[in-house]
Amino acid sequence: MKTLASLGAAMLAVGALAASSSPALAHGNVTCGGGPQEGWASMEQLKKQVWMEGWKLEKAKPHRDCYEVYARTEDGAKLEAFFHPVTLKKLLVLRRGKEIFRAPGFKG
Repeated sequence: MKTLASLGAAMLAVGALAASSSPALAHGNVTCGGGPQEGWASMEQLKKQVWMEGWKLEKAKPHRDCYEVYARTEDGAKLEAFFHPVTLKKLLVLRRGKEIFRAPGFKG
């Protein structure tokens, strides 16, 4: 009986950990603090920034107060990335729904 209770507690802990690292949280609630779109860098500047990362751009669009980018790496891996729309600083990168990069100090 004690073993069953321990197993149940362990399963709850694993479930809580999985929920806290959910890719939906990383993607669905991203905020960059970009302010009004009139002050944003142009889409052409964003495309150049993506190219400078060494990525092949597939799609770029405004997402809330960020730029959201879908691209492929040189080896063909699919990425989803978020850039600050004014500075074009890379803030968050996801591959297959998992976070692979987060800019230092970025909490968005």
